[in-house]
Amino acid sequence: MSETGGVREVKSAARTVELLELLAARGDRPARLQALADELEVPRSSMYALLQTLISRGWVRTDVTGSLYGIGIHALLTGTSYLDSDPRVRLVRPYLDEASQALGETIHMARLDGRDVAYLATRESHEYLRTISRVGRRLPAHVGALGKALLAERPDRDLPEGPYRALTPNTRTSREALAADLAGVRARGWSIDREEGVLGIVGFGFALRYDTPAQDAISCSVPVARLSAAHEERIVAVMRETRAKIEARAPGGGGGSVHWRS
Repeated sequence: MSETGGVREVKSAARTVELLELLAARGDRPARLQALADELEVPRSSMYALLQTLISRGWVRTDVTGSLYGIGIHALLTGTSYLDSDPRVRLVRPYLDEASQALGETIHMARLDGRDVAYLATRESHEYLRTISRVGRRLPAHVGALGKALLAERPDRDLPEGPYRALTPNTRTSREALAADLAGVRARGWSIDREEGVLGIVGFGFALRYDTPAQDAISCSVPVARLSAAHEERIVAVMRETRAKIEARAPGGGGGSVHWRS
């Protein structure tokens, strides 16, 4: 049994979290009982009992036949509570609005979570609207401007061995290629994602250095069709100014606020 900080992991709690994470990762693809039992390597009867417990509490939902399972509404309520209670997110939101209005583009805030970044806030461009909000979604750190801005704040020895998953033909899939790109990020002070995560979209990422190493970053996403040299220069200028404003307002060590580990 694994241990964390000298305390033994509670097996039933770990299994519950693994199940919820699995269902969340499946998105709009509900799963059957046997598939979940096989994926988590637990007996079918144990999985059924766990699912029924979570259904009764709103963490898992099932279809009218009772044979398909998906993530429940309480996951959304808990996620919303996380965003509402996080002082960094509250601090950054107004500046995302300001940058989006100044540039007419989509602005994101995300946080590093293992090898991924999790989107915490987004202000969409009026010119390019997504049908699904990115808030609460994850993206591998190596493919986008947000993740690369945060990876560049860490030594290259922390990079996992490749090959990395490719989301587009432009994704850097080797450790060497990613490390070379991160060296450029450190030299410039911001990252660039040229259609590496999404075809047709270029991103500019800026780590927020109110933590060491930085855990959060902001970015500007722009359709290739609207990106000119002059617009790129303005994006960098506005986003650098936005980062400076956020960092200047970030809470320090006092003030009675809670400083979470992650």
